[in-house]
Amino acid sequence: MKGLKKENLRDHMTDLELIFSMLGEASTTKIARAKDAKGFTENKKAAIEGGNVAGVAKKELEEKSGKKVVTSENYLPERKSKNLER
Repeated sequence: MKGLKKENLRDHMTDLELIFSMLGEASTTKIARAKDAKGFTENKKAAIEGGNVAGVAKKELEEKSGKKVVTSENYLPERKSKNLER
């Protein structure tokens, strides 16, 4: 979606994209710890629930703002090739 080849995706996320990613990760961690998740299956369930928390919040913001959170826009500007700068 962002047209990246080998670059780090997070380096090209907008503030809101990063916030919702972090919300999903933090929610997953909190749920997994609260449920004392052990093993792949239990942690997968916690990850799905944590992702849903972030997904619901993102959807609500998009509905209220009328704009999508995730876009093809890159946060960092494109760097010129080192060969072209010489």
